[in-house]
Amino acid sequence: MAERRDSSTIGFAPFDCAPAMRLAAHEQVSKLQFEGVSARLDRIEAAMERLERRLWLTVYGVVAVVLATALESILNIVP
Repeated sequence: MAERRDSSTIGFAPFDCAPAMRLAAHEQVSKLQFEGVSARLDRIEAAMERLERRLWLTVYGVVAVVLATALESILNIVP
């Protein structure tokens, strides 16, 4: 005699129980946390890209100075 009862057949409106509401709240909090972590990660990646550009600019600057110094010493040797 295991009958399946549906809340609509009994006449009662469906309701949320406390554990289900807690679970839904936890899912919302988890979603917000993941969105926050994702936003933070995006900001960190943007900062890393800017830092990488600055690093390459510094490397190219140092190479240019070394090459200019070498060229200057060659030009000073050969009159």
